[in-house]
Amino acid sequence: MISLHTSPLDQPGTGDAGGMNVYVVELAKRLAARGIAVDIFTRATSSRLAPVVPAFDGVTVHHVHAGPFEGLTKGELPGQLCVFAREVLRAEAAQPEGHYDVVHSHYWLSGQVGALARDRWGVPLVHTMHTMAKVKNDALAVGDTPEPLARIIGEEQVVEAADVLVANTDLEAKQLINLYDADPTRVRVVHPGVDLDVFRPHPVAEARHSVGLPEDALVVLFAGRIQPLKAPDVLLRAVAVLLERRPDLRARLVVPVVGGPSGTGLEHPESLAQLAAELGLDDVVRFVPPVEQVELARWCAAADLVAVPSYNESFGLVAVEAQATGTPVLAAAVGGLTTVVRDGHSGLLLDTHEPDDWAHAIERLLVDEPLRARLSRGALEQARSFAWETTAEHTLDVYEQARRELLRAVS
Repeated sequence: MISLHTSPLDQPGTGDAGGMNVYVVELAKRLAARGIAVDIFTRATSSRLAPVVPAFDGVTVHHVHAGPFEGLTKGELPGQLCVFAREVLRAEAAQPEGHYDVVHSHYWLSGQVGALARDRWGVPLVHTMHTMAKVKNDALAVGDTPEPLARIIGEEQVVEAADVLVANTDLEAKQLINLYDADPTRVRVVHPGVDLDVFRPHPVAEARHSVGLPEDALVVLFAGRIQPLKAPDVLLRAVAVLLERRPDLRARLVVPVVGGPSGTGLEHPESLAQLAAELGLDDVVRFVPPVEQVELARWCAAADLVAVPSYNESFGLVAVEAQATGTPVLAAAVGGLTTVVRDGHSGLLLDTHEPDDWAHAIERLLVDEPLRARLSRGALEQARSFAWETTAEHTLDVYEQARRELLRAVS
């Protein structure tokens, strides 16, 4: 596997680490559990990192030196592709011939390297986009920066080069075909999963005690990277509208924001805290640094609802993770969230980002306990249809089919 721009060992929720990191780690672990050795190549971001790290049973992370360790933005990484590719090819050259059977690249930068490795090694290239520039640019948050043309061209090249494109959802598959002219016969849909051993129901009082929340609080949780794309500002503005309409809720309402600045959010890391102060929400909003998956599960279980107001999500892992704890999700009806959340069954979907509409939906979920209880049951049911073991099984089928087709093509 190639995950150039972010290490699978990085803490999700800050910097460039997010759902893709979870995806790479969990898929690799499940493949390794099936007896498949997985090497993950990523760019080293510190001189203190060992070149090779046995991360999990059967999973090895290779830290490739390509460019300065620190201070290199994602937009500057294309300049390091040649160096990174050279080091990946050199690492393979030290192995017996035919050491790798498949290259699976994640994000377009990795796909550029994967295409070269595929040609040199004579193995299929499986690629997962995770996010796409054309999709992001069609749904930009106010004030966000459009993805550059260089990325769009790079993505088009990877789509053309890949033997198989793995899409998270049917919608993403259609976007690959319609926006990038992908060959429909080379697109496969494989849903990401959730660790149902980690993300599971907890007694609410116990979960709240563990994360320091009052037992009788009304808790609306945001978890994810703090950047315009994820729209945490929409949630804060909605909470301000709600409290203006229902000041009686202020004494009990708590809005934890779990995560750190990322992407264009790094340009103004304090902007969300400043917005909270401007809206008079300092007594309601709690900013929590990124946490490990086990603790994130407790935060989800402690919440009355988890808000996912993103302008776009290729899948939306936090939504399925929240549902696995039995917590309903209030999400924007965009991208993969329309697959993850069943409207009216495991949560509510909104086709708007207007704070008034979000305030109304939050109020409805907080005050209507029978509705919340019904959605909680539906959330558990919905989450059970997503599991990393199933993701690994279907991904392995993709690998095997890609190998068979390559062998047939060269025979």
